[in-house]
Amino acid sequence: MSSLLPPRTPDRGLSAEDLHDLRHRRPLVAVALLGGIGAAASTLLVCLAIGIVGWFITDMGAHGEPSDALRVAALGWLLGHGSGVLVSGVAITVVPLGLTLVLAWTMWQVAVRVGDSVSLHGPDANALADGERDLTVPVVAGLFTFGYAGTALATVVFAGTPATAPSVAGVLTWSVGLCVVVALPAIAVGSGRAALWITLLPRAAVDVLVMVRSILLWWFAVSTLVFFAALFADFTTSINVVSQLHLDVGGIILYSLLAVLVLPNAVLFSSAYALGPGFSVGVGTTVTPTAVTLGPLPMFPMLAALPDNGAPPAWVAAVMALGPLTAFWAVCRVSRVRPSLRWSEGALRGVSAGVVAGLLVSVLSGIAGGAVGPGRMAAIGPYAGQVLVNAIAFFGLAGLLAGLTMTWWQRRTLPADE
Repeated sequence: MSSLLPPRTPDRGLSAEDLHDLRHRRPLVAVALLGGIGAAASTLLVCLAIGIVGWFITDMGAHGEPSDALRVAALGWLLGHGSGVLVSGVAITVVPLGLTLVLAWTMWQVAVRVGDSVSLHGPDANALADGERDLTVPVVAGLFTFGYAGTALATVVFAGTPATAPSVAGVLTWSVGLCVVVALPAIAVGSGRAALWITLLPRAAVDVLVMVRSILLWWFAVSTLVFFAALFADFTTSINVVSQLHLDVGGIILYSLLAVLVLPNAVLFSSAYALGPGFSVGVGTTVTPTAVTLGPLPMFPMLAALPDNGAPPAWVAAVMALGPLTAFWAVCRVSRVRPSLRWSEGALRGVSAGVVAGLLVSVLSGIAGGAVGPGRMAAIGPYAGQVLVNAIAFFGLAGLLAGLTMTWWQRRTLPADE
């Protein structure tokens, strides 16, 4: 019933509408800069807290100082920004993509709120109709990026040492890249500009974007299932590795946290395997559905998912059918709710979505690997170049067939429903 009453005017004489405008017209520069700093500082503080807790539970703080734990935690946070780090002179360059996903999720949440806070800045609807440019989103995104990247670079300065040598260029590149890929669209969504811009896009372009999202979501879900199926198929090996490490409760917790942080990397390795090209787990090694060549491996439980040396059974190669089938299914699902009765449009939407999805999968595969240790372990990761070829071929062809199939089906059924 309270919603039927007139809004109460605050004591200062401002109406509810005035307060609404003030909430969405906060100082642009301050909000954007503080938003970027806050997005970076929030996850950094969580990592620092985890570092202190981890230092305490491993040996009850008997070794080292709290400052050492904080430094290690800050370096771990920087690893999620592509900094790399030296450990006893050995380069570690693999980016724990699980941590990067947490950073991206936090950035999205903060950036959406930043966009909402400045949504009434810039020209109004009448000014836009007169052709005035709206630079609110790029300006806010630029200031947000400056605050975020500045915080990350300050962390490099305070946490880095000549012995650890985190990469300033890597941190800057990843910080700016995250802000462009995550913060910029989030600010556009929060400010309401994204909803306006989407209406200006051709319907076919929007359909392609929806199909790309569908293909990626379904493909990574399938790749995750492939990984866990391989891991559980030899789960006893994983248990044996844990037992041989002689970990206490604190060590088990930290190992579990590490496994979660690199799980997206493992999923991308699984994706490359299911697409055919496979991946390497060290110099001179290869893991594909048709051939496996391995050498000595570190004692890490997730490596139990690797197949045995030699030629796998012939039926294992059937895993390469998952890519085309997944893309076909994903495009068909979208086409059911976004139909097209034109042959050319249905075919073009499907093949375009498949090609774009394949390109994105190859890019993600390229950032999933790196160096994790000395010697042979200085190079692990999917074969991104071959993944690009196979993913575009598999997803593109499947998208084309799905687009044509759904167009044929809808041309048969839709007229009968009208």
